[in-house]
Amino acid sequence: MEENRRERERFFGGDYGATAEIAGFPVRPGLHLVNGATPVPGGVSFTVHSFGATACELCLFRREEQEPYAVLPFPESFRIGNTYSMTVFGLDIREFEYAYRMDGPYCPERGLLFDRTKYLLDPYARAVTGQSTWGKKAAGSAYHARVVEDVFDWGNFQDPRLPFQDMIIYELHVRGFTRHPSSGTEHPGTFAGLLEKLPYLKKLGVNAVELMPVFEFDELADERIVDGKQLLNYWGYNTVCFFAPNTSYTAAVEYNREGTELKQMVRTLNENGIEVILDVVLNHTAEGDERGPFFSFKGMDNNIYYMLTPDGKYYNFSGVGNTLNCNHPMVRQFILDCLRYWVVEYRVDGFRFDLASILGRDEDGGPLREPPLLESLAFDPILGHVKLIAEAWDAGGLYQVGSFPSWNRWAEWNGRYRDDLRRFLKGDGGMAWAAIQRICGSPDLYPPDKRQNASVNFLTCHDGFTLYDLYAYNEKHNEANGWGNTDGANDNNSWNCGAEGETDDPEVLALRERLRRNAFLVLMCSRGAAMFLAGDEFGNSQGGNNNAYCQDNGISWLDWTDLEKNRDFFAFASGMIALRKAHPVLRGRTIPAACGWPDISLHNGTVQNAQADGNARQIGILFAGKDAGGMRDDGVFLAVNAH
Repeated sequence: MEENRRERERFFGGDYGATAEIAGFPVRPGLHLVNGATPVPGGVSFTVHSFGATACELCLFRREEQEPYAVLPFPESFRIGNTYSMTVFGLDIREFEYAYRMDGPYCPERGLLFDRTKYLLDPYARAVTGQSTWGKKAAGSAYHARVVEDVFDWGNFQDPRLPFQDMIIYELHVRGFTRHPSSGTEHPGTFAGLLEKLPYLKKLGVNAVELMPVFEFDELADERIVDGKQLLNYWGYNTVCFFAPNTSYTAAVEYNREGTELKQMVRTLNENGIEVILDVVLNHTAEGDERGPFFSFKGMDNNIYYMLTPDGKYYNFSGVGNTLNCNHPMVRQFILDCLRYWVVEYRVDGFRFDLASILGRDEDGGPLREPPLLESLAFDPILGHVKLIAEAWDAGGLYQVGSFPSWNRWAEWNGRYRDDLRRFLKGDGGMAWAAIQRICGSPDLYPPDKRQNASVNFLTCHDGFTLYDLYAYNEKHNEANGWGNTDGANDNNSWNCGAEGETDDPEVLALRERLRRNAFLVLMCSRGAAMFLAGDEFGNSQGGNNNAYCQDNGISWLDWTDLEKNRDFFAFASGMIALRKAHPVLRGRTIPAACGWPDISLHNGTVQNAQADGNARQIGILFAGKDAGGMRDDGVFLAVNAH
């Protein structure tokens, strides 16, 4: 009892008892500075804010029920500024779920959509109910939240803090990585299943995994049946809640312990020298446009959280209905809180920002010269050691590769590397000089004296052809998506080597194998961080589908039987990764070599030939410097013949 009293005093000061009773529950003002639902001695503090609301109610539900068993209006005296906060005593976090209702003006033309009949999901919820079983629709239509008790012991945790240029990033989908029956995992399609593949990841040699979205999303959004197959929102780029992990990715139900399995995965990977980067979707939400669902931001401050047209409709720079108003002070604070939370509570090592150019737009959609959000993230002390990687374009036509506002902290998915190297490696003319620039770290885009550690080099990612398909198809084949093959990119810069798709022609197969090896080798010998798509190392194919966002099936799942079929290619890929690790001059500038060779010299066709005219198909690049210990000269000569 004495210990409980001291705990209450620590949270509430000397006057720690209830000050009122609402709906039969003892209550008192909550922790106004702590957003979300927070367990406290003897109760739970609920804190939520809204600029435009005139009243707020806390609704308590028994597990999996749709009607509340208690509704607690926030007393006006519990409101400070625009923040409502109330501690409710006598609650067992294992027995209830919660949501809010807010009242306020309703004027769609001004973007105000307050409706006191709607249940609203807490934007700071640590767990969302009804999402724990993949592909199963929860009862009712409203999202509820659960209170999470953090009991995870990180021990003497220390993250790897890999130098940026040393990163070899392996992009994967948590479910698709082990969902196929051939994965051989005990817990397929989960964080635990991914961790079962740790020996494989170590054998391959990658030192970072980039996880496609793991925030809670609705895979049943836009569910369709095409040719008798169920199509889902498989990739997960439609966030429901930014603070909650996707509970359908866990091997076991984690009631009130949500996130434990993900934390265990992060800690174990880090202990084995592998960093964890999260693909975060901060440019839009699953609420869509005016035809979309209404479950969170729309009912709290629709005109603040979303970019709206003058008549109250939604700007759509994301391509999927709405666009978060990222540089509004309230939204900016929300995003900072979110990323800090994942770094502090989950110890993640970095973030890749989907359609990051949206994060630099003003409230009317125009690009800002020095976006406040991007600057805040660059200088935030909690985020000081994490990687910040931008997909430096958006669906509204803003393309900022090489010009993304960085403060020397932001890196970029180098889309120019992908496009230029794909063209050069399949033999296109006039691409030799561009290829040299990309291989050497793109100094034309990122001058070394102004921007360091900026380029994430890649040839493949989730969006587009796999490495196998890049040299097996001239055209996309997305018919299974149900849009008449109109979706997905048309400018793939691919080459089928003489036959479209699968073939038995030995000459075509040999050429494809050679081109895949060329591509992987060049990627591993290019300066900057390297990234490739999971499965590229053993010939994974999507059958020419370059937009498999809806394919929760064998199209997207990794077929691990391909590893047995293509052991030689896996050995080559892992060998190239080892070569990259062994030679620091491949990753970036080192101490000058004693032999006198410069850091980079060009030998295109002949020694000391730095010319590359429109007909050039041969390039030669010599990287020189010292080894990792600074004791011996280290030199690697890369020669590429793209004829």
